[in-house]
Amino acid sequence: MIRKFDAENFKWDGVDTLVYKQDGSPFKDVTRQVLYNGAFDIPCQFRYFECLPGGYSTLEYHEHTHMVMIFRGKGQVLLGDEIHDVEAGDFIEIPGKTIHQFRANKGDYIGFLCLVNQERDKVKLLTPEEMDTLRSNPKIKEFLESC
Repeated sequence: MIRKFDAENFKWDGVDTLVYKQDGSPFKDVTRQVLYNGAFDIPCQFRYFECLPGGYSTLEYHEHTHMVMIFRGKGQVLLGDEIHDVEAGDFIEIPGKTIHQFRANKGDYIGFLCLVNQERDKVKLLTPEEMDTLRSNPKIKEFLESC
């Protein structure tokens, strides 16, 4: 299988551009493309997510680890209790149970490739108490208000 990449539109041939999530999770201006959905002896999903400038992924955590590579643009990621500037080419390991969120808060798109197991646990959203704890850190509060 070969899926040709359209660099002008950041899309792959034969791959639908989907709504990021349909579970009621809070996010803004994010799309999802599933490039690979497991076959043969490789039970993983390889996906591309893209946040428009000012957009952000869901603030979440889960049991499974996943790997992310920034493929387009720049922005920031909240990883645990640390905020990191990221740009195209950066590789990020997100360990299980780690709170994380991507934000296109640098005036550009942020597009990222994501590798996960095909079978995995469900995403968990933060409780109001966990949100209060995060917001008690001034840098994280600023990050959460950046889009």
